[in-house]
Amino acid sequence: MKIRKSGAKYSAIVGIGERIRKMSQETGNEFLLLNRGVNSVCNIDLNSVIDELDFNSNEMQVYPPSQGRSELRKAINQHYFGNQSSVDNIAITGGGMSALDLVFQTINVDKVCLPDYYWGSYVQVMTVRGMESETYVDFNSVNENLDYYKNSAVIICDPNNPIGNKQADENIFMTAKALSDHGAIVIIDCPYRRIFCGKEDLFFQNLSQLENVIIVESFSKSVGLSGQRLGFVHSTNKEFVNELGIRLMYATNGINAFSQLMVAKLLSSENGQAVMKSFKERTCEGIKKNIEFLESKGLLTKEFYKDSEPIGIFVIVNKSEEELLEARIGSVSLSYFTRDKKEYASRFARICVSVPHEKFKTYFERL
Repeated sequence: MKIRKSGAKYSAIVGIGERIRKMSQETGNEFLLLNRGVNSVCNIDLNSVIDELDFNSNEMQVYPPSQGRSELRKAINQHYFGNQSSVDNIAITGGGMSALDLVFQTINVDKVCLPDYYWGSYVQVMTVRGMESETYVDFNSVNENLDYYKNSAVIICDPNNPIGNKQADENIFMTAKALSDHGAIVIIDCPYRRIFCGKEDLFFQNLSQLENVIIVESFSKSVGLSGQRLGFVHSTNKEFVNELGIRLMYATNGINAFSQLMVAKLLSSENGQAVMKSFKERTCEGIKKNIEFLESKGLLTKEFYKDSEPIGIFVIVNKSEEELLEARIGSVSLSYFTRDKKEYASRFARICVSVPHEKFKTYFERL
């Protein structure tokens, strides 16, 4: 059988997970799985929201609209954009990775520019689509060379994956505006932001006013629904949204109706908002305690947080992947997340800090 090879590889995180699973089976020991990017301080309690859904309705059992159900897009416009945008600017996707893939397919640029330390799947998805990528050091280097990015797309991920550092919102906005004004496309991919805030946050609303900004968002991290695979893309460029909608239709014929109706309830109903608030509060408390514990133990690699705050679900510790594995802690070497600094980065590991604090503390006290 002849096949068309993509040239992409499976994520290193998948391989690490398989290795840990095998070691656990062979030794009978439990491992703390911090190699994954899943919020697991607690699960979101969906029971009260599910009770409000009619599983026998046509809305649940027929094909959903290709661009997404109107009640969900209305709820997103209200919750993320303060009703200052339009449902016509929003397309529902099968999670964040699918959203990024659709964006990469649709934009016509010379290259896509990534942060110095970046989520590895960006490159793998671009490889599948035959796209070129480069990296940038920081916002200062971008702002000093704006003309260089004119026919490019620049990805901004904040809090960053893998570092977990938070840049000042005004710096993000100023950089995005400068790039947009110089003809670059700016892809705002911030799936961890809304864990730490809600509809009072004006970040997405402000960015949505910029002409060449594409916002990619997911409900996997912000409300703990990785398994539902639901996200959205926002853009005010009608030609882009129309073309993305065509590709979305023929790739999916509509995104799962159940997940759309459920998330619409979470965003818009009284029960849903209470459930989200509880999930976020407990998750944020666990993340904060874990980061503070790492700092107290001298394990947080502070050089990555000189001009920013460590608030994401990931942080970098000053132990290697192998050192942590000896303590039965799963992690991912920072070397997997950079193109030009692999040898240096191999000294450090990325861990997920969104896990129950007491369990986290028990494992790290062994180091």
